[in-house]
Amino acid sequence: MDEFFSWQMLATFAGATAATGILTQFLKNLIPKLPTQWLSYLLALVLLCAATAAIGDFTEWTSWAILPLNAALVSMASNGAFAALKRAAEGKGKTE
Repeated sequence: MDEFFSWQMLATFAGATAATGILTQFLKNLIPKLPTQWLSYLLALVLLCAATAAIGDFTEWTSWAILPLNAALVSMASNGAFAALKRAAEGKGKTE
């Protein structure tokens, strides 16, 4: 593997979720008036559009039609993963 991310990887659910989470955490303080969930969704949508275009899968209208739904799923997964990591780091995930 000679790249951290590739367009093929960003076109997958796991790749898009990871990239969305990283970019959201990096950019959320730069755009403080935009709620983090909306920023996450917009980033997921842009990433998925770019990755789909890069791998040449925009030949059918169905690729365009499903992107907003996929972006919502990627955004929610990214937000949930961050919340779980934050909770674990604070020690709230421990059971006794």
